[in-house]
Amino acid sequence: MSEKKTNIKLPTPWRIKRYYFFIFLTVVSLILPWIKIDESHFFLLSFDKLQLHLAFVQFDMQELYLMPFLLMILFLGIFGMTVLGGRVFCGWICPQTIFRVIYRDLIETKLLKLRKRIKNKQQEPDMSLTENKIKKVIAILIWTALSLLASANLLWYFVPPEDFFSYLANPSDHMILVGTLLISALFLIYDIVFLQEDYCIYVCPYSRIQSVLYDEHTVMALYNTNRGGHIYNEAKEKIFTKQKDLQAFEPHAECTACESCVTVCPTHIDIRKGLQLECINCLECVDACTVVMGKLGKPSLVTWSSNYETIEKKGKTQYFRPKVLAYVALLVGLAVGMVIMGSKKENMLLNINKENRLYSISTSSDGRVIVDNAYEFLLQNTQNEKMKYYFEVILPKDIKGGLEILKPKEPFYVVPGVKKKKIVVLRTYDKLADDARHDTIVPITIRAYALGHEDEIVVFRDSTFTYPRADVIEDKK
Repeated sequence: MSEKKTNIKLPTPWRIKRYYFFIFLTVVSLILPWIKIDESHFFLLSFDKLQLHLAFVQFDMQELYLMPFLLMILFLGIFGMTVLGGRVFCGWICPQTIFRVIYRDLIETKLLKLRKRIKNKQQEPDMSLTENKIKKVIAILIWTALSLLASANLLWYFVPPEDFFSYLANPSDHMILVGTLLISALFLIYDIVFLQEDYCIYVCPYSRIQSVLYDEHTVMALYNTNRGGHIYNEAKEKIFTKQKDLQAFEPHAECTACESCVTVCPTHIDIRKGLQLECINCLECVDACTVVMGKLGKPSLVTWSSNYETIEKKGKTQYFRPKVLAYVALLVGLAVGMVIMGSKKENMLLNINKENRLYSISTSSDGRVIVDNAYEFLLQNTQNEKMKYYFEVILPKDIKGGLEILKPKEPFYVVPGVKKKKIVVLRTYDKLADDARHDTIVPITIRAYALGHEDEIVVFRDSTFTYPRADVIEDKK
């Protein structure tokens, strides 16, 4: 009596879920540079305007202390993702993978029919046929246009779209931008059309460190040798190519040796061989085995699971284990730190440099000694509109006397994004100190502010006022 085979209901393929996720990521990456709130972008690192935009808040290049936070969050996020879900970043988020899917699955397979089936990624098109050569040229031309778009999209996070297209209208004045656009597009053409998944295997450094991050609870595309049988020996040598030979050695083995999981793999590996650095966790092998075993009324032999649960059978996968929680704690700590640092953003930038001459002394018409100190103020308006600024001088409470602002007498305008240099002269008619041997360094505080926004746009800077020693004052009387 033959074994009764019952088809089971198949879940939505991981490949289709990836396609939807790729569409979402692509749309977000294309639209995000165009969205502005109060003339600020979600993310923009502008070397042209020397600005960093983050979460629609503008920061000056002097506030780039936020960039290390972003980089640490990026790398720790990828590492934590790997500890938890294997090389899922490569299969689901990496632009290289998304571009290869667009070129191979969409352009070559669906649009041009150059490849026969999406499920067979091992069989290359017969390029001896003239028709296929023409299709290949058309595919490269289509991808060339998309490469230019992808390169432009990348540059929009460094040169905002509103400037990008105006710069391209005058290419001779912006050769660095044009050169970067063309070189990155040429790289994408070579990478996606010719280098292909060899980039993931031989070039990308991430594949070299992933195995260090894995543990027995890491979830990955995994062939269940307990059910399917051992196709490879401990030396990773293939010992069975037919089901009957495998079942003669392991009668319980369920693998049909159809190799659907092999032909569908974009990095050309056999998942039944075990953990391999080439695996990008795209889960297409899971889909392939799910279809084959589903026809036999059995669950897939290749699953997204962990060694702990599927191979060693020690229990359920522990997702919230100490290592994962440590990554979460680090990421939360970095995010909080970045928010705290970002919240301290100054709404104007001010540097104060004292001139080399310590002071100048003169005498007023009524015989009083006048002491002047000169400074160079370098001020930058970090707002999005022209604003008027001025400042006041604050002396320590134990100093008897005062300072007046001799120059400038009136508030002054500063336009956004331009550093304004002002020569400032502070004067005193009072006797601020009485030291017979040394000049006295009087600490002062400069409170600079924007008129009409004195409480919101204000900064404090510490400086000094040099008052001459007593004999110099006496000589001037």
